[in-house]
Amino acid sequence: MKAVWRFQINILQMDKTIGILISILSLLLLSLPGHAQKKEIDEAQTIIKSGKKVEKAEQLMTDLLKKDSANRNNPKIYATWFNAVEMLYTQANEKLYLKQKYDTAAFFNLTKRLFDIALTLDSLDARPDKKGRIKLSYRKSHGETLHQLRPNLYYGGTFHVRKGKYAEGYDFFSHYLDAANEPLFEKYQYSTSDSAMSRAAYWATFCGYRLHDAEKTLRYAQQGVNYKPRAQYVMQYQCEAYQKQKKQTAYLQSLKQGFRSYPENPYFFPRLADYYKDQGRNDSLMVIADYGLKINAANTLFLLAKSIALLNTERYDECIDISKQMIAVNDTLPEPYLNIATCYLNRALELEEKGEPRKYRQQIRQQYTEARPYMETYRKLVPADKKRWAPGLYRIYLNLNLGKQFEEIDQLMR
Repeated sequence: MKAVWRFQINILQMDKTIGILISILSLLLLSLPGHAQKKEIDEAQTIIKSGKKVEKAEQLMTDLLKKDSANRNNPKIYATWFNAVEMLYTQANEKLYLKQKYDTAAFFNLTKRLFDIALTLDSLDARPDKKGRIKLSYRKSHGETLHQLRPNLYYGGTFHVRKGKYAEGYDFFSHYLDAANEPLFEKYQYSTSDSAMSRAAYWATFCGYRLHDAEKTLRYAQQGVNYKPRAQYVMQYQCEAYQKQKKQTAYLQSLKQGFRSYPENPYFFPRLADYYKDQGRNDSLMVIADYGLKINAANTLFLLAKSIALLNTERYDECIDISKQMIAVNDTLPEPYLNIATCYLNRALELEEKGEPRKYRQQIRQQYTEARPYMETYRKLVPADKKRWAPGLYRIYLNLNLGKQFEEIDQLMR
């Protein structure tokens, strides 16, 4: 019995010993990655201090981040990476200052990379510890450093725009603008203190437009409108982005806003007028035409829109008068001639429909006589638009008994 008992005790002791060994091995295994991290971080910091082959220091840190996703939660790796890129930036800046050969695009990319690293590090740095405390170790120094470098994001954007690289340009302007919303730069209050914000927003919107990307076009457009020298173009880009997204209500509202702000811009009014015309909203067409004519009574676009609205609402005398105003301003425009001729033809038709040809014969003939020169002029100005002038001239020549002219039109229409 005693021997058995001793054997049981030995088994228990062995179990305890094995457990201790397993725990020690586990601790050793867990410490290996941390040891490797420390070694590579120390090596990178040594390289940075030497100022030689600093690219290797950056590579060591990016390799650590690629090796193990857990490393992405280590602020020391990002801090060392930031220091490496900062040193590369300093060296590049010195070369540019001394007018030595250096890749300008690479220089600007270093600035953008510093921002990306610092923002990631700042989010890690702002995490509370086990006791819920937040101790910011990097925000002040990194914020101050990058505040000084931030203009390079703007210049990097314009650099790429000049090269026609709109995707890269957009990325730089986006970094520049988004910094205003980052805790890292909170104390600088860029939204209110930076006068270049609206200009950067214009360029970002321009890049989005040139990329045919509606979402990017619209992202900063509201800020871009505040850049007055280019506000009307930002509004135009907005309209086209909404149209691309098939957001009809937003598109129409943008057209209205653009027209109210820039009534003589050749983009907004014609499209707004076409929309109202296609919808049969002649009252709305009249309103915007009158609004424009108060600003410029000789603007042919406004005159034409009002002429069309008057014609569509059968206010023929007013339509004829305003169309003649257009001809006085510019006698090469075809539309006023067509509108005047149409007014006279419609009047003739109204008289014919009364069913008393003898009573109104002279008046009817007079309407066709008045219509003839205007429709013939329209034909000369727009010979290809046969579907409009041919039926009108057919009726005119028929009712005026102009045999030779009628035969020609009759042949054309067959």
